[in-house]
Amino acid sequence: MADKVGIILSLPREVHSTTQNAGDDDWVRVTSTDGFSFLVKRKVAVKSGTLKSMLDEDMKFAEAAHKTCTTDNRSVVTEKFLEYIAWKATYENAPPKEEIPDFFERIPPEVALELCASLYISI
Repeated sequence: MADKVGIILSLPREVHSTTQNAGDDDWVRVTSTDGFSFLVKRKVAVKSGTLKSMLDEDMKFAEAAHKTCTTDNRSVVTEKFLEYIAWKATYENAPPKEEIPDFFERIPPEVALELCASLYISI
């Protein structure tokens, strides 16, 4: 059975960082328990502490070698989590006067509890 592919998440605008690694423009695959895969830029994925550890080449995890991480969540929750870390990466260095859209308006009520639990354990 072929992999199901979800949306490809990237940053809507360039994220400026003072410490960019050579691999920051790499893409990584995040896979949900129901088989959906999401391609995400590494600089977005590392906003999650757990994904950052999994992708750290110094830690010698297989996920770092294969650039693929598997979550313990359904695709709808994984997608919203990845959208959240992309939103976070986009707006974390925003100037104080910039209007930042409310992320929580994007969360359907039927996945809110699962998403909260996922954020609590930091996927």
